[in-house]
This record gives sequence, C-alpha cells and structure tokens, in this order.
Amino acid sequence: MNITIIGCGKSGLAAARLGVHLGYNVRLTESKDIDKFQYEYLELKNLGVKCEFGLNSFKFFENCDLVVTSPGIPPDNKLIKKLESKNYEIISELEFAYRYCKGKIIAITGTNGKTTTTALIAHILNYAGKRAIACGNIGYAFSKAVMKNINSDDIFVVEASSFQLDRINSFAPDVAIILNITPDHLDYHKTFENYINAKFKITSFQKENNLLILNYDDDTIKNNLFKTSSKINYFSLNRVEWGLYVKDNEIIFKNADKEEIIMHTSKLGLAGVHNLYNSMAAILAARAFEIRNEDIRDSLMSFKGVEHRLEKVREINEVLFINDSKATNVNSTYFALSSYHNPIIWIAGGRAKDNDYSSLDELVAKNVKLIVLIGEEKDNIFNHFCLSKTCLKADSLEEAVNIAYENATENDIVLFSPACKSFDMFLNFEDRGEKFKDIVNNL
Repeated sequence: MNITIIGCGKSGLAAARLGVHLGYNVRLTESKDIDKFQYEYLELKNLGVKCEFGLNSFKFFENCDLVVTSPGIPPDNKLIKKLESKNYEIISELEFAYRYCKGKIIAITGTNGKTTTTALIAHILNYAGKRAIACGNIGYAFSKAVMKNINSDDIFVVEASSFQLDRINSFAPDVAIILNITPDHLDYHKTFENYINAKFKITSFQKENNLLILNYDDDTIKNNLFKTSSKINYFSLNRVEWGLYVKDNEIIFKNADKEEIIMHTSKLGLAGVHNLYNSMAAILAARAFEIRNEDIRDSLMSFKGVEHRLEKVREINEVLFINDSKATNVNSTYFALSSYHNPIIWIAGGRAKDNDYSSLDELVAKNVKLIVLIGEEKDNIFNHFCLSKTCLKADSLEEAVNIAYENATENDIVLFSPACKSFDMFLNFEDRGEKFKDIVNNL
C-alpha cells in the first residue's frame, strides 16, 4: 500500500513510523521549510520515507492509496479540496492507528477537560492492575502507542480532538466520552453545528454493545442524543436514571436495579466543579472495565492532575503560583477562576479570535484583584475589564510574572490562565507553560 502523510508534526511522524512498521510505502509532505525539521527529516530518511518540505505538491500524491492528514489542516485547504475532488481516501492519524489497534479503546472528547480525564482514567486502570496507555492529543500519539503495544489486553485511553474525529470513517471505541461542548475552533470548523457534528463522530460507528458516556448537564449534548445507537451512561450533578449523580456531596451510581455510593466529593484529589465532572466520567469508564469501587476511590484520591492544567508551580512568601497554560479558551479559564477562594492575580492573553469574555465578568468581579495582560489579545481583554478591575499590560510573560509578584500579598494566588491560544508568542501551550514555570522558579 502507498500512503502519503500530510504534516511532519507529532501525529504525522507517528503515522509514518507505523506505516513503515506495517511494511507500507510511505511518503510525507510538509509545507514548512526543512530547517524546522532537521531531526525529523534524518529519522524519516533512515526509515526510507520519501519526503518533501516547503510545499505540498499534488504530484507527490501520484499512485497514492491512502492520505493521512494532520489535525491542523482545515477542510477548506486547497490541497485537501483537490484530493477530495479526485476521490482520494483522506483519514486522520486517529483513524489510521485504529485500523491496526488490537486492544480495547476508551476515547474522550469535549471542549474542556479531555487531557485531565484521559490521564485520570489511565491512572485508575493502572492502579487497579490493568495495562492502560494514555495517548492521542495528550502527548503520546495513538499510532505510536499502537505500534509499541500489541497486547490484546491493552486498554488505549485516547484523547480525541474534533480535528481528528472529523476525518474518521470506522473508528468505534469500546467506550466513548463527551465531556462538554461549547463553541471552539470555529476558524477550522466554520460553524458551531460543524463543531458539534465533529464531536459526536466519536459515537458514529459505535455498536449497540459499546458504551457512550455523556454529561447530562450540557444542553448541547442533550440536544444531540439522537446521533448514537450505543448504550448510554450519564453523569450529572442532578439525579439521573442510569449513571452517576451527586446528592449531599456523595457521588452515587444508579441503574435499574440499585443505587450505590461511590465516594464523597471532598475526597477527590482534584478541586473544582469541572474536575467533579471529569472524575464522574472517569468513574463510569472504569466501571465499564469492572474496576472495583475501592480501587476507583483510592486512585481518585491519589491523582494530582496533569501538567499545565491548574498545576501548582511554587509558593513564595505565601503567594501560590498556578500554571494553567492549557486554558486556551474562555470556558477553560472560567473553570480555573472558579476553583479558588483566595484572591487571584490573573495573567491572561495570547492569540484569540472573537473571544467573548462576558461569561467571566461575575467571577472576575468576585475572585480577581488584578489582571495582567500579554500577547495579541491584551488590548481586547484590557478594554473589556478595565472599567471594573485594575488591568496592567506587559510586553512579555516574564514582565507579567514580575508585575504579578510585585502586586501580590500573603495568601494571593497568581493564576496563569491565558483564555487564549499560545501561537503569538510560543510554540504551543506546553512551551508557554514551561516558560512560565521557569520564570516563577527563578524569582
């Protein structure tokens, strides 16, 4: 089989390695210059992968049986449109890896909480003695996990983005989770409806014996339940007929036969209502694999979160610094601002398009004492909040951290939760978060 991969990022490289591992003839095309990919090019060359850099030429797809495209390439890309007009099969790396996966799959999507829930489920399963691999968007490509783990008892816990789900045509996880859906990535999907459809593709090919886990408190999800034929479990803060709900701060499982208390919410290792939702989704996924309640409780109590998501960095003179660089949209920052009771100095800003900050107004008024702004979006955020809160602008993240520290007093929290994407000043949110931690640790 002749495979052409578009993009030399993490998923593209993983797909190339898997293709070579399977004995296929693999090509890779990358529109960016080769100077950015010297290390990757040497590896691909050694693998026997033919490459082109600096363009995506249509000739490079001659005699191609399958196209694997990277997540960041939008559906209206000229090359994609031309390939579609010539009836090429175009799939995502998620779909490609799935075709060769021998284990069970739990797939998680949603606008927010995907990474935390993915890591949490893998933590519970491994704690209980299963062999679980967290992969996908979480940092370890699905193709890489499939290539390195071929045991049929493996459980792949896959973080699935709307970009990856948009290009599937058979992907059917044993357990699928939709955490929440709020408007995001509309520059790629163009409409909220398209974005919703991409998220619900996670269940499009599930069968009646598969399980779909849904947030019953999310109106967008409830309005699209007709899009599945699989079994459904719900999680909610209110009573449900089948799944998990909360009563008197107890997480309770209910089905047709019984109700049972899983644990008290105060015992959860992660704070905040959003993490209560994430934990409930993880509990339902674990129960699908017959994990004992005792193991679920113990692992939920011991889990301390993921890097760049409400990550405690350092406490200096009783001022706590929190790295929430993964908050790349307003909704994610909403959860961050609602997670603390101490006064917050909020560092925000980055690259955004048509962000609406009004949903943060009440939280900012109640919880925030100072806003420090960076990046392309700093003027827009300043203009929105400056009449109600003291707002200061900085030319760099380092300057912002120093301003925050200079204005902080005992028991304050310096929260770096940008509410914007990172690409104006950083490679990605991981790079942004690492730089924040470096700055704080050098104060």
